[in-house]
Amino acid sequence: MKVVIGLGNPGPKYAGTRHNVGFDVVDYLAAAPGVGPFRSKFQALVAEAKEGSEPVLFVKPDTFMNLSGRAVRQVVDFYKLNAADVLVISDDFNLPLGKLRARAKGSHGGQNGLRNIQEQLGTDEYPRLRIGVGQPGEGEAIDFVLSRFKPGERKAVEETIAKAAEAVLIWIRQGLDPCMNRANGPEPDKVKPKKPKPPGKPVDETKAS
Repeated sequence: MKVVIGLGNPGPKYAGTRHNVGFDVVDYLAAAPGVGPFRSKFQALVAEAKEGSEPVLFVKPDTFMNLSGRAVRQVVDFYKLNAADVLVISDDFNLPLGKLRARAKGSHGGQNGLRNIQEQLGTDEYPRLRIGVGQPGEGEAIDFVLSRFKPGERKAVEETIAKAAEAVLIWIRQGLDPCMNRANGPEPDKVKPKKPKPPGKPVDETKAS
């Protein structure tokens, strides 16, 4: 089984805010044919699907961001899953708008949903996909993540949500390394420089007419 957990805050008050891009990616995936309706379970809204013969759960915790780990803990315990079978999607104001970053483990980076998941699971070794939502001014982080995207940002955000959903599907079907390749792109030091084209043959002026 694979579990995809998008982080956000429940209710229309928070719909469309920067903090809710995790919910947006899960909603995008759950709109596909063959995915069941969301139902209340595990202190979350859960939709079921299948990828081949493997069950997939799309989960949106209903506990507010700071307690997201409660739902994650319940899902992991109920299905007796390894943390590696859970992919968490969250916003990240440390990344530029539209930038994706997939990792197998790591610190919560100040994101309170990731912080609570780490506390509940007792480990930071679970896959996560972070989505850049732009960077706040000094001392403006809380108001910033609870704000909605500006009209000029919407196109970039919609494209990023689609790209993030694609990366999630790659994780489900192929694993984390291909997902990271899709989401992160090649690291600068891993990009092979192109070989320069050999220069053309010099003209033999003695034979030129």
